[in-house]
Amino acid sequence: MLSVRSPRLVAIPAGRSLTLVQARTRATLSALDSMADPRRKPGMERVGINTERALGVSIPDLRSLARQHRRDHTLALDLWRTRIHEARILASMIDDPARVTEEQMEDWVADFDSWDTCDQVCGNLFGATPFAFRKARAWTRRSEEFVKRAGFTLIAERAVHDRSAPDTVFARFLPTIHRGATDERNYVKKAVSWSLRQIGKRNLALHALAIEEADRLVDLDSRSARWIGHDAARELRSGAVRKRLEERV
Repeated sequence: MLSVRSPRLVAIPAGRSLTLVQARTRATLSALDSMADPRRKPGMERVGINTERALGVSIPDLRSLARQHRRDHTLALDLWRTRIHEARILASMIDDPARVTEEQMEDWVADFDSWDTCDQVCGNLFGATPFAFRKARAWTRRSEEFVKRAGFTLIAERAVHDRSAPDTVFARFLPTIHRGATDERNYVKKAVSWSLRQIGKRNLALHALAIEEADRLVDLDSRSARWIGHDAARELRSGAVRKRLEERV
């Protein structure tokens, strides 16, 4: 088990006492500790999750705990500072997107050390902020593996959940996907494929553009790009995807 000693506390907003925040943080960490099952860690490691500071708490258990702390920005910041794997995922589940700043996003993305932390934080929190598209554009140009993955994860996440964004927003990400497709790192190339597939599943117009891009990637002199192209085309050309898109028209 990891220690649940109280982390260094963050600045407390007016009206919140240091004692209260410390008590809530300690109670939340104790709850995580009670849910921990170290027997889960080998399975986590097999799918590429960094378990150096993990407790072995399942995502359903984290979501159950998160329901007790909705929109608690201060607690989320405090949990993130513990560096405990599940505490950080929990922080993304309880934080208030309206209070998240670009500075916080930059601080947190620099701490990503595992694909699941990256995907959970982007899906639970970052995608719901006003800065999601801006950070997607910026981070896909960065060199750090999990920062770059975060950029493409945000594209995929927004393609699924932002139903109000016009097609042009996602069409403009296709050149970004083309550039990122030659990155041979496993966690980057899988996120690039994910973003292309999700864009292609929004509607028939983007579906056609995404398939064209997938075919272009297959022709590139890059093993990663060819893999992404084939992976995306296989799903997008499936009868199931085509049927769903035609039913939406």
